[in-house]
Amino acid sequence: MNLKLAKRCSLFIFVALTAQSASSQEELTERTQAAGQTVMAFAKELGGALKAELGKGDPSKAIGVCRDIAPSVANRLSLQSGWKISRVGTRVRNPMIGTPDAWEQQVLIDFKSRAAQGQSYKEMSHSEVVEEPGGRYFRFMKPIPVQEVCLACHGNIDDLAETVRNALTEHYPHDQAVNYKLGDLRGAFSIKQPLE
Repeated sequence: MNLKLAKRCSLFIFVALTAQSASSQEELTERTQAAGQTVMAFAKELGGALKAELGKGDPSKAIGVCRDIAPSVANRLSLQSGWKISRVGTRVRNPMIGTPDAWEQQVLIDFKSRAAQGQSYKEMSHSEVVEEPGGRYFRFMKPIPVQEVCLACHGNIDDLAETVRNALTEHYPHDQAVNYKLGDLRGAFSIKQPLE
């Protein structure tokens, strides 16, 4: 009789764990989709503002979009969602808000490796639940590849307009985010959501 009871308990535990695992996977998929939609909204708003400024004829004005508008958009989206939403770089322009943490650095390395194997940055993302000293977090990243619009401020330093070089020197005296080529990995949108 004890053997039957043990088998039933084992079966119940197996079914419960399987259901929990399926539920966890479904929850991860839902969080990943929501994070992807948030990143798309961020990218669309930022891209529109960049194109509008560049269309005015002075590319140095686009620096203000990344310096002022992007953090404002990230802050607004963070407050709306309860998540920490940011952008991190492979080479940092603003170390106060653009330096990747250890997890983000590893994901950026993984993105580069996947690109070297032929995968498009446009198709990539990475999400997982991470245990950290502060607790459990859902983390998500989506690559930011260098596009034509990015080269006005992130391209070869010798090819940048003088107004851009002057603005970078004024606002970012320790800037490292130049000398990118079209298609390079510029950085990533990053989302961190606490799990209870």
